[in-house]
Amino acid sequence: MGSIMSESQILFFILTSIVIILTPGQDMVLVMSRGITQGSNAGVVTAAGVSTGLLGHTALAGFGLGALLMASEALFTILKYIGAAYLVYLGLRLLLSQVNRMEVGDIDPVPLNKLFYVGALSNLSNPKITIFYFAFLPQFVPANIQNPTLVILMLGASFSLLTLLIKAPIGYCSGLASAWIRSRLAIIRVINRLSGTVLIGLGLRLAFEQRQ
Repeated sequence: MGSIMSESQILFFILTSIVIILTPGQDMVLVMSRGITQGSNAGVVTAAGVSTGLLGHTALAGFGLGALLMASEALFTILKYIGAAYLVYLGLRLLLSQVNRMEVGDIDPVPLNKLFYVGALSNLSNPKITIFYFAFLPQFVPANIQNPTLVILMLGASFSLLTLLIKAPIGYCSGLASAWIRSRLAIIRVINRLSGTVLIGLGLRLAFEQRQ
């Protein structure tokens, strides 16, 4: 990816991806829930499943967006504003959210060998992730690139790997520190505010992005 994107672009992609991955959401709650209720190994396996599910969204976004970005200026502009609006919407929801407790829920135990599939299916069945990929990944595709599909596939795979590297330790630690996690709502609030600000910034950046 280094020959396609500059070092500053790669760094920006990694930093924003980390913030987004840390944002509390369906996948994060699932990983932490399994870690808290079934132990550290369950949290790690669930995180691996969630990360693998992202590869399905990567393929859909890669081939769909790759063709779209090469099709026409009008389609590119429509996608750009839809994506920008969605990112700003997500950011505002996080900024305005109120966290009163850590909602991990009461979930039924699942055998360890099935947790991987549960994580993957939970991720694949979430249409919001597909929309997010369509909004997020195009911002890092260099102008006039001849093969945007390849770049998007590489970005999506990288996001999936970062997700595993971040959420697997979170799932593991959730099993070790269940009570501590439940009592530290202030940390969740800070993450929500930071993530919301980043998402709004990304949305505005995308809205004013000009196709070269």
